Amino acid sequence: MEKTLAIIKPDAMQAGNAFAILELITNHGFKIVRLAEKQLTAYQAEEFYAEHKGRPFLPELVTFMTSGPVVVVVLEKDNAILGWRDLMGATDPAQAHEGTVRKLFGTSKGNNATHGSDSQASAAREIAFFFDRA
Repeated sequence: MEKTLAIIKPDAMQAGNAFAILELITNHGFKIVRLAEKQLTAYQAEEFYAEHKGRPFLPELVTFMTSGPVVVVVLEKDNAILGWRDLMGATDPAQAHEGTVRKLFGTSKGNNATHGSDSQASAAREIAFFFDRA
């Protein structure tokens, strides 16, 4: 079984869509292994998105990710990383397939409701970031 990290972003939280997204996740065969609601600080958001350091969109991303609470979730299932990325849909909700999380709950490329790990290495790092720290 593979694990991946999902984040329900502030836009989806503010719109009241967290439970609907979690239901969609479990209806697609994912097991929720860990779940926590967090309020990210600017430092945490910058650290989490460190691979984007120096890119012009990072300040806006940090502001967005700290604008309200998020729900971080460890998901488990066979091929969880690819499965969650497929269920999320394209980054731009306008290009996402019908029935995907971003098509259903995202409103723009920036406000796209969810995050998902893109590889086994990033899944391990991201899960540890939220759940394995003292």
